Amino acid sequence: MFKKTNLVLLGGPGAGKGTLSAMLKESAPFLHISTGDMLRAEVKAGTELGKQSQSIMENGGLVSDEIITAMVAKVLQKDEKKYGMILDGYPRTLNQAKMLDELLLKLNRPLDAVIYLHGSDDFLIKRLTSRIMCRKCNRIYNQYAFPPQKTGVCDDCNGEIYQRDDDSEASARKRLLTFHAQTQPLIKFYKAQGLLIQISCDEREAVLAETIKKLN
Repeated sequence: MFKKTNLVLLGGPGAGKGTLSAMLKESAPFLHISTGDMLRAEVKAGTELGKQSQSIMENGGLVSDEIITAMVAKVLQKDEKKYGMILDGYPRTLNQAKMLDELLLKLNRPLDAVIYLHGSDDFLIKRLTSRIMCRKCNRIYNQYAFPPQKTGVCDDCNGEIYQRDDDSEASARKRLLTFHAQTQPLIKFYKAQGLLIQISCDEREAVLAETIKKLN
């Protein structure tokens, strides 16, 4: 168990937020909220929200702050364990961060730490373009560094392994531009609040060890 349990994970696309979240969940009963997974589920289900969001996500853009925050609020309000939470992929803008502060104040669940996984653009693009994932359970692999044991099949659920359309190099570069323009100001925002923890995302195992150390 950790001393700091209400967390935000920041980092560019490919920084390893989803992978770190999964490893932390193995260590403690965190509620993991991935807005990316939520939106992809809406797209797959063909809901109105999914239809509105699909073209935006495919082009590396961001869905409106109000829609995303409402989705997060709905999940948090249903959380009965209340051990702690990992917000993965949210907030992405300064406005979202301010809306999150207001939401958490109402729920009496203030943030304990904001983990910023940082790496160079070249490193993140290389990682993104070699990223593959399970269509069923969303587990993330790297086709070179840590592929599934059986080609095309997930180790956990035997689901189909595929590469997302937005993990092409052109899309990856667009997403990084969006990150720098809209998400980088959050680093300054959370640093001013004394919540920011910066960790290099270059070494996968070292990231987990360093994170555990910082949360205790």
